[in-house]
Amino acid sequence: MSFLVLLRVCFRALLRNKMRSALTALGIIIGVAAVVSMVGMTTGARNSVQSQISALGDNVFMIFSGSVSRSGARTSWGSVQSLTEKDAEAIAAQCPSVKAISPTIRLSGQLVFGNSNWATQMWGVAPEWVDIRSYGISSGRMFNETDMRGAAKVCVVGQTVVDNLFEGNDPVGSVIRVRRLPYEVIGVLGAKGQSAMGQDQDDLLIIPLSTAAKKFQGGNTRINMVIGSAVSGSAVEQAQEEISDVLRARHRIGRNDDDDFVIRTQADISEAMEESSQTMSMLLASVAFVSLLVGGIGIMNIMLVSVTERTREIGVRMAIGARPRDILLQFLTESVALAAIGGILGVVLGVAVSATISKLAGWATAISPMAALVAVGFSGVVGIFFGFYPARKASLLDPIEALRYE
Repeated sequence: MSFLVLLRVCFRALLRNKMRSALTALGIIIGVAAVVSMVGMTTGARNSVQSQISALGDNVFMIFSGSVSRSGARTSWGSVQSLTEKDAEAIAAQCPSVKAISPTIRLSGQLVFGNSNWATQMWGVAPEWVDIRSYGISSGRMFNETDMRGAAKVCVVGQTVVDNLFEGNDPVGSVIRVRRLPYEVIGVLGAKGQSAMGQDQDDLLIIPLSTAAKKFQGGNTRINMVIGSAVSGSAVEQAQEEISDVLRARHRIGRNDDDDFVIRTQADISEAMEESSQTMSMLLASVAFVSLLVGGIGIMNIMLVSVTERTREIGVRMAIGARPRDILLQFLTESVALAAIGGILGVVLGVAVSATISKLAGWATAISPMAALVAVGFSGVVGIFFGFYPARKASLLDPIEALRYE
């Protein structure tokens, strides 16, 4: 039997029971659509997270206070502020792999302008902070060393603060009240959107580090975090080692004692997010492939029913010269055709589902052609695997017994 004749016989048999064929292919359609849409969503989410991590800045690292021991008991991570401004100055002076550094003090407060108010996160930072975080200034200017030395009451605000406190108008030159103290707005940060953790990176206000220490900490030089950047991507690990040596020496940490600080880099954050993404991808892929498995079982069930219904037809074909191999190929082709058609329609449905979710929920999606090809190929394998037994059963029928079958 030629391949074209085989296909013609196959589609004639499938079209004879259109509804049954459609329902049989539905399991494969749903399975493949699930694979394509899930892979699209996880790939899009991974790409979005990576771009957000890159938005932290170039070659960025962050130093946090770690845990310390008190009377034999260890405190929790970050419970004690073990970092000072002098530590940041020492890092800048003694670590050649460090390009820029900025100590930071985290604050919070209610901002008031006229009859409007807005609660936001506040940071006391050095002028280098803007370059480290790759923010840029969209209006006005960043505070400078003169503002730092004089502990000037000036501030730079994010775009979210502008939208909510100033109704989108340019706030440069305006005076707002921060914890009942007047501050002049001298600049607006460029918009960055959400962070990798889903936080709004534009909902913030920054003031000079010296101002934060003097006005809100009573002159205390303890800081919450140090953020900096290395001279290049390849120098991040070297910078991490240099910083560790400097801080251990300054904090007089013994050789066998734990650090009272924690250094995190973009690579660390990216690795953690990648692990979470892979776990979610595996979970979603497992669910999707179970759907394909169920679809394959449906194909086997229908093909077994088809063999039973067409037993007399099989006997007639064998009687006029069809070989067992021809019968095997006939039913196997029907099984693979059902799975392949279901796979193609499943890809179309999966793309449509991904686009719909992206539009309605605002999630980032990225359709992978390779994932679509793998899904269609796997559906074909499912058709062969689950269709082989019914096809073999049909090919082994005794022609005489098949002709007698009613």
